[in-house]
Amino acid sequence: MATIYRKEYPVPMPPGAEIIERRGLRVARWVDGNGNVKTAPVSRNGKKVIHEAGCWYARYRDANGRPCRVSTGCEDEQAARKVLSNLLANMEKVKAGIITPTEAKVGEHSDKPLLRHVDDYLVHLEAKRVRGRRVSEHYRRCLRGRLTRIVKECDFYRLGDIARHEVERWLMKAEEADMAAGTRNDYLISILAFCNWAIREHRMMTNPLAGVQKADCSSDRRHVRRALTVDEVAALLQAARLRPVAELGRQSAPLPEEDRCGRSSWTFTTLTPENFDACYQRGLKKLGQDPERLEKLQLLGQERALFYLLAVSTGLRRKELVSLTVGRIHLDAVPRAYIDLSAKDAKSGKGASIPLRQDVVAELRAFFTTRGAELPPGMKLFRRAPRIRVFDADLQAAGIGKTDPRGRVVDIHALRHTFGTHLSTAGVHPRTAMAAMRHSRIELTMNYYTDPVLLDVAGAVEALPDFTGGQVKKSKRAATSTGG
Repeated sequence: MATIYRKEYPVPMPPGAEIIERRGLRVARWVDGNGNVKTAPVSRNGKKVIHEAGCWYARYRDANGRPCRVSTGCEDEQAARKVLSNLLANMEKVKAGIITPTEAKVGEHSDKPLLRHVDDYLVHLEAKRVRGRRVSEHYRRCLRGRLTRIVKECDFYRLGDIARHEVERWLMKAEEADMAAGTRNDYLISILAFCNWAIREHRMMTNPLAGVQKADCSSDRRHVRRALTVDEVAALLQAARLRPVAELGRQSAPLPEEDRCGRSSWTFTTLTPENFDACYQRGLKKLGQDPERLEKLQLLGQERALFYLLAVSTGLRRKELVSLTVGRIHLDAVPRAYIDLSAKDAKSGKGASIPLRQDVVAELRAFFTTRGAELPPGMKLFRRAPRIRVFDADLQAAGIGKTDPRGRVVDIHALRHTFGTHLSTAGVHPRTAMAAMRHSRIELTMNYYTDPVLLDVAGAVEALPDFTGGQVKKSKRAATSTGG
């Protein structure tokens, strides 16, 4: 028989509670923090009190006779009974063939608050695996923020409230507020994926946002990276190798009046190409009496330089480099040394063998020699992989601007762009460059990971044949001989 009820569960006995009898039942009575007298039934063992949930639940049987228990979402009894009557009415319609079981299940979810569906979606993602890996907590946190924002700003309260025209209006307002095209697409993709999940879970019949157009990211790129030249890469490696020692040789300098705060009136000078050598020599002098610390700082600089070198010579992403262990570096392999990138660590979810240049192999051997004793295969190759702040400091010490006059930036991922660009400048076939970059589409390699500024376009034009067939030269010689 269908009915509504409230869940009951035991909770610890409140401090200072006394057990009394009321109408033949044992009841606990106590005074809460606000001075109000509270009472609740006592459990059988007399050590806990029975707490009653505020929300009413419905118990009924579906069209196939299976028992169902669902929350009505109501704290009022009359409202809960109304929800139960609607559920029973849907069951009768299913039995009569008026609606399908799927439509009935959709109706069960129609009154549930939309943000509770979002919570269920995130629980689903927490258990989901993509290419053998769990969906990261960072991604789920960002996804919750995007969905919550678009739901609240569009005034969506139920699943049935989601409408195409409201989302399109929101995207237009976001564009007017100067939100980047890529960011707007992230919001759209998030809510589209949520609606598709709701359809699979029989919470919606159709996706109301099907057909909403994405923004054109190619015409509105806000974070455009540039590739480094060969000289810039060499300067970056040198700065990264020596900067840990040079940091100790920086001199103090007074802060400008507007930057002073409290007792802070000075700071250390910033490392630049002009003062780098002097700072490095002063750092060596300070560490002259502490060879152990000097060795640690030199190893740190060698590790950073090797990290950047592998990034520009293999195209490995930062997370892929961080995941590398000693056992995945095969320096003595025949016919050539390589890195074994596991499928679980690759962004694409596919393993790969990354070939190594001989100069990179020599740097790796020197690094292993500096680390000393034989390293276990499971040890991380980079124990202190540089992050963006360290990378920016290395750029400044090398005299490389963070942004160029065109607004393009240099960050750690720009080293992968450098790898792709120099493959093209070296004359590597685009299909081979695509395989080296481990891309699925050649357009990605050519359009996004190749910096046209470093390509010798003028030289390519000069390499074209003489399409005039020498007619222009002949005309000039004829004009000269006739005095024209």
